Amino acid sequence: MDLTGLLFWIIAIILVGSALLVVGLRNIVHSALALIVLFAMAAGIYLLLNAEFIAIVQILIYAGAVTILVLFALMLTRTSNLGGSSNPNNKQWWLAAIISTLVGAAIIFAATLSQYSTAQGGSGTAYGTTSACTLPTNNVTYIGQLLYSPTCYSYVLPFEIASLVLLVAIVGAIVVGRED
Repeated sequence: MDLTGLLFWIIAIILVGSALLVVGLRNIVHSALALIVLFAMAAGIYLLLNAEFIAIVQILIYAGAVTILVLFALMLTRTSNLGGSSNPNNKQWWLAAIISTLVGAAIIFAATLSQYSTAQGGSGTAYGTTSACTLPTNNVTYIGQLLYSPTCYSYVLPFEIASLVLLVAIVGAIVVGRED
């Protein structure tokens, strides 16, 4: 086993452990702190996949902004029930365990045994091998070329549609949250 494989298994074990802590801890603040560890380990997996841009976005947006927003919301809406559990168990945990097992089995099947899996030599191709552009050394440059280059396949229209959908969502949130 090489260093990359060892790092993957260390990060994966910490990631799965922190995910279990997020859903299993009784104190909601401790769950939010375990969520930060989970997001950091997911960024570590992205780094191992040479997706530096996604790893940086993962840290900045999820581990930074979203988790801090959750912590602020928790601190501002604290109830006076400090002695009790702030993260109660759901009575249907067994149903969630069955559904999670089925989804996990489907993912494993799709990744290993399916006709579309790249592990079996399916029709999957490597990232960026079918594009008209030459593959740059930096994947951030490649993302920029895919988004805005007139010579490569351009994702300008889907990018602009996504920004329009986000703008509509922001306006809708303002209208719904406005006090009359």
